[in-house]
Amino acid sequence: MDSLEQSLALIRRGTEEILLEESLRGKLKQGRPLRIKAGFDPTAPDLHLGHTVLINKLRQFQELGHEILFLIGDFTGMIGDPTGKSATRKPLSREEIQQNAATYQDQVFRILDPEKTRIVFNSEWLDRLGAAGLVQLAARHTVARMLERDDFSKRYKSGQPIAIHEFLYPMIQGYDSVALKADVELGGTDQKFNLLVGRQLQEAYGQEPQVVITLPILEGLDGVQKMSKSLGNYIGIADPPDEMFGKLMSVSDDLMWRYFELLSFRGMPEILAWKDAVRDGANPRDIKFELGIELVTRFHGAAQAMKAREAFVARFQRGAMPDDIPEVDLACGEGGVLPIANLLRDAGLVASTSEAIRMIRQGAVRLDSERIEDPQLTCAAGAEHIYQVGKRRFAKVRLI
Repeated sequence: MDSLEQSLALIRRGTEEILLEESLRGKLKQGRPLRIKAGFDPTAPDLHLGHTVLINKLRQFQELGHEILFLIGDFTGMIGDPTGKSATRKPLSREEIQQNAATYQDQVFRILDPEKTRIVFNSEWLDRLGAAGLVQLAARHTVARMLERDDFSKRYKSGQPIAIHEFLYPMIQGYDSVALKADVELGGTDQKFNLLVGRQLQEAYGQEPQVVITLPILEGLDGVQKMSKSLGNYIGIADPPDEMFGKLMSVSDDLMWRYFELLSFRGMPEILAWKDAVRDGANPRDIKFELGIELVTRFHGAAQAMKAREAFVARFQRGAMPDDIPEVDLACGEGGVLPIANLLRDAGLVASTSEAIRMIRQGAVRLDSERIEDPQLTCAAGAEHIYQVGKRRFAKVRLI
């Protein structure tokens, strides 16, 4: 495989769509560093592993010798991204944006090489655009085209208000690509409309349109909904090493492979070899150790990663947890949840719900080694955890 095909194979890994791949091939053939743009609105100060799917792709482009433009949308953050929202989003203040942006920079440089990354703020050119420039920019797009966006269309049809400034968001995001003369722009699948507006505006301004690369939204620890701090199914890149390692080990065996593809820097041949080994009888827990060590090393260093692994083994393995833990699939009831007492009974760990409640009150029930104290706890569909009652009763339970 020649170097161009190797580069394309690396770029394709974990992507949802490349528009258009032939255009990307042509740009790569030019032999010059491409300008790779990705925009982030500093709406929250902390990043989680879901955010790093895109940042990892930036790093891959960086390793291929291309210029990374890490765009912090301090101007667009004051508008508020309407993507996927059923109501107008509250904009941020300039002070909130500056505080969050400073935290972003510290966190992304745990992945990107700061000497090869250019941090840009779109207020640099948008503050200068002025009212006349903004009107001229708005003239290059139509309301009908805006209403092709799924979220705008649904809100319009249902009578939900759409503020005029929300239409400006995709226009301004697209103008960022004009100002930066971007060759490639990356974004989540939910950003596809905005990214394509960038292509259109570049053509309108006489530039070669950028290649659009969309990346999938990473599922959270529940394996169902997207990783989100508000849903509590996230792994923060600032999480302590032990906590990060433990959360990664709680990922289901099936979801582990998606995390490898989207979060690991291991080569796909190695990952596929591990997958074959598990299919042939290898313990997936041991492969998951590799994922945990790699990601904790990335954000906390190798020494902390090994300490986190040793701490996990001490809690779960040394005489405490058998290798042949039975696996149980349980159906959730109404509302997609199952009370903990019912779960323990249905998994065969206790004889009755009353015994389950008694064991919880005695401190004899653990979920992934953490003692359960609330007998009214409910467990949500999509979760997969190891439950322990007493010293010898274990079950790996998946809720469906």
